[in-house]
Amino acid sequence: MTSIDIQDVTKEFGGRRAVDHLTVRVLPGRVTGFLGPNGAGKSTTMRLVLGLDRPTAGRATLGGRPYAALREPLRHVGALLDAQAAHGSRTARDHLRVLAASNRIPDRRVDEVLEETGLASVARRRVRTYSLGMRQRLGIAAALLGDPEVVMLDEPSNGLDPEGIVWIRQVLRRLAAEGRTVLVSSHLMNETASFADHLVVLGRGRLLADTPMRDFIHARVRPLVRVRTTDPVALKSALARHGHDAVEHEDGHWTVHHARVDDIGRIASAAGVPVLELAAEEATLEQAYFDLTGAETEFAAQPQEV
Repeated sequence: MTSIDIQDVTKEFGGRRAVDHLTVRVLPGRVTGFLGPNGAGKSTTMRLVLGLDRPTAGRATLGGRPYAALREPLRHVGALLDAQAAHGSRTARDHLRVLAASNRIPDRRVDEVLEETGLASVARRRVRTYSLGMRQRLGIAAALLGDPEVVMLDEPSNGLDPEGIVWIRQVLRRLAAEGRTVLVSSHLMNETASFADHLVVLGRGRLLADTPMRDFIHARVRPLVRVRTTDPVALKSALARHGHDAVEHEDGHWTVHHARVDDIGRIASAAGVPVLELAAEEATLEQAYFDLTGAETEFAAQPQEV
């Protein structure tokens, strides 16, 4: 199967460096989440891979070949960068038929992707009558049209309803399970956590992380235990004897940082402290992401004084 290879790529616009000596390889068989603040260089990187921009330096290839060298490129790589790209006066079916004809893809494949993306019943309506979510599905249909080995999607959940969000998760997982290379750019941390196996994170055009998602989270967010008791004084005393500092919250529960459930349970049991609740508070992708990228955000609102 085909990988995406980005080798020491730099892209400058005037005096601004949008991508800065970026080297990364996106492998088949997994969904790679592509993350970073606004202005981090994600969209520019995807455009460079697809030959829509030329790098100032370095090389971006698909299976060792630049996009421009691919014959019938839709058979090799499918991409969604802009859901508004389809001409509004065309029907969805005609839009896909034009793309199919330009890459020698049979018409039957048009009907297959319309069915797969849930657009079969509205395929003969003009695109200008479509909602944002319907346009998004049409863009995904175009990306899947050539049954490509590489799929690149920019914010694929944008505009989708809850059913559509569940559907796109399933599509992404299926594509990866089939051994395809899947790269998905998103600003939605919880959504990315639901489908990504691997993460590539950019900040100001530079590579900040290239790692499995679980490793990324666990390396940046310490374990936390939530506990509730009828005897908080005894709990705090027992934890302090073992070097743990517990923090009380307004609703009466306590949190213990840098701890694990088994350890806190044993301490409470040995001290005879009654426990009403004991649970691990799972670290989230959002927490880890903000820990890494807090200093890399180009556009940020100032906190409001109360």
